Amino acid sequence: QVQLVESGGGLVQAGGSLRLSCVASERIFSLMAWYRQAPGKQREYIATITAGGTTNYADSVKGRFTISRDNAKNTVYLQMNNLKSEDTAVYYCNVHLFRIPPVDYWGKGTLVTVSS
Repeated sequence: QVQLVESGGGLVQAGGSLRLSCVASERIFSLMAWYRQAPGKQREYIATITAGGTTNYADSVKGRFTISRDNAKNTVYLQMNNLKSEDTAVYYCNVHLFRIPPVDYWGKGTLVTVSS
């Protein structure tokens, strides 16, 4: 059972920046991702990063957010720049294991609030 702990959320003004961190309880050799869930909305995909460092982003954050990982520290990061009010959400870390059936682990989330 992989444990994931997010940190780095908080209150920031529009146009500001935050960096989220997610520490895993063990070394992850698989896909790691960030998702978010705004009040009253479904959880949505933000970004993924493979073990080798290949990244992918949702259109809504492309050019503003950067996902990275430090495998030695079992940590994935999300650098968020030029934040907008619509980025307000709880941000969740995810580990996806390509097994049959697939396995997903989730953190408890960290709240990001962007004031306009």
